[in-house]
Amino acid sequence: MVQEKKVVDEVSGWFRIYNDGSVERSWTGPPEVNFMLEPVSPHTQFIEAVATRDITTTTTHDGLIHRARIYLPEKTPKDNHKLPILIHFHGGGFCISEPDWFMYYHVYTRFVRSTRSICVSPFLRRAPEHRLPAAIDDGFTTLQWLQSVARGDVSDPWLEEHGDFSRVFLIGDSSGGNLVHEVAARVGSIDLSPIWLAGAIPIHPGFVRSYRSKSELEMPQSPFLTLDMMDKFLRMALPIGSNKDHPITCPMGEAAPPLDGLKLPPFLLCVAEKDLLNDTQMEFYEAMKKANKDVDLFVSKGMTHSFYLNKMAVDLDHNVNAEMNALIGRVKEFIENH
Repeated sequence: MVQEKKVVDEVSGWFRIYNDGSVERSWTGPPEVNFMLEPVSPHTQFIEAVATRDITTTTTHDGLIHRARIYLPEKTPKDNHKLPILIHFHGGGFCISEPDWFMYYHVYTRFVRSTRSICVSPFLRRAPEHRLPAAIDDGFTTLQWLQSVARGDVSDPWLEEHGDFSRVFLIGDSSGGNLVHEVAARVGSIDLSPIWLAGAIPIHPGFVRSYRSKSELEMPQSPFLTLDMMDKFLRMALPIGSNKDHPITCPMGEAAPPLDGLKLPPFLLCVAEKDLLNDTQMEFYEAMKKANKDVDLFVSKGMTHSFYLNKMAVDLDHNVNAEMNALIGRVKEFIENH
């Protein structure tokens, strides 16, 4: 007798798990936002001054293929030198999202145009099929691939012609911000030459504790972060038997390696004033300062978690658009100063 396929768990609008173990990632919320989750095909011709390519970075001995999307800004007369390289880790609670979604395409085309940088965004393995640290391993593998390009062991024409391997930055939003910290911490114990990790930029990182913070209880929930979404995604993503005090989600906690013992690049921590996770993000900031780490703070006033991903709000709300421009401007300043 064939077992009837039934939903056994879901994150409303985003994600369903069935009793046969299969996972469905399809938007079931308001149809007017469907376009933000649609993949954008790569285009090697410049469209609005940005070209994109999808590449295979590495293939492991067991057949695992690592891929990434590259965003390249069109050269301007002011670009009389090579461009810094951003390695971007997308968000999605370690469970959803891809770097070719329009949601990210509209952000990172704008980012590379404004910051005059090249963005390399890996397709990260996702939970629950691939629990952490799989996504961290993928992010670190991308950095090692970039090192191979800089050494001449493998080839990528865009990076070889336009990229400055002495100015590499890690950047990521939401759960991708957690990966920024984790990958940066790994880098501190190895030799990456001839590339240089010049900085790390976690944007609205998913730093939490096992108990609710004041901001979690008081700040507004949004389509990009609800308490139910956060709890379920982290339960599916963290190693089995772990809770939110795990070092990946609570790097400032007692279970994590002491921050003062880590060799870290300069950090720019970007937070949103009305983010559910604002309190724990600020705990991380204070812990970094106490550990005498080089860390700057940028606050998006009046904004919620990952507000810039909402293309409709960016286009229709002057304040949202202004705050997105301010965020990009601060990131640009950080890159230029490092």
